[in-house]
Amino acid sequence: MTNVEDSIELIEDDNKRDSSGNEPSFNLKREVFEWLEAVVFSMVVVVLLFTFIFRIVGVEGPSMQPTLHTDDRVVISHLFYKPKPKDIIVITQPNSVNKPIIKRIIAVEGQTVDIDFKKGIVKVDGVTLNEPYIAEPTYNQYDVTFPLKVSKGEVFVMGDNRNDSLDSRDSGVGMIDERYILGKAVFRIFPFKSIGVLK
Repeated sequence: MTNVEDSIELIEDDNKRDSSGNEPSFNLKREVFEWLEAVVFSMVVVVLLFTFIFRIVGVEGPSMQPTLHTDDRVVISHLFYKPKPKDIIVITQPNSVNKPIIKRIIAVEGQTVDIDFKKGIVKVDGVTLNEPYIAEPTYNQYDVTFPLKVSKGEVFVMGDNRNDSLDSRDSGVGMIDERYILGKAVFRIFPFKSIGVLK
């Protein structure tokens, strides 16, 4: 029995040594390569995610206050997105300000929007909206007349800062073709003190 145990120990000792008879040393090149490989793979995954699923956009202007402010950074998702009321979206449709805008969907195709500008009340299909996200009631009227039915494939949008927002109440923006929706804003990542899911 002792001879068998001695043989096992000899085999184990031999396995611990490399071909030169020395103890195996730490392989720095291999470790660095594996580390770089992991970093590159992670970067590729992030790039793919932010190309096909998510994007980061910056907010400019006061139209979405108090929900969003200038220089906020938000993550938008556009994969399999279907517009819904109250979603915050980024829009690339050509408009009078000649730049992408970020607004909130108030109504989708087939719904009818009516606004009482004296009382500041917004109704969709005859129901007054509960809008805890707005800065103040909707008193500012532009050149679009109400009630207004949202056409097929379009959405009606407004900023949360109703009296300082150029949106679907103005013909220079108008109703938004769904094909020009870049994505839904789902998460604020900057400033760090305000990180969180958008509602």
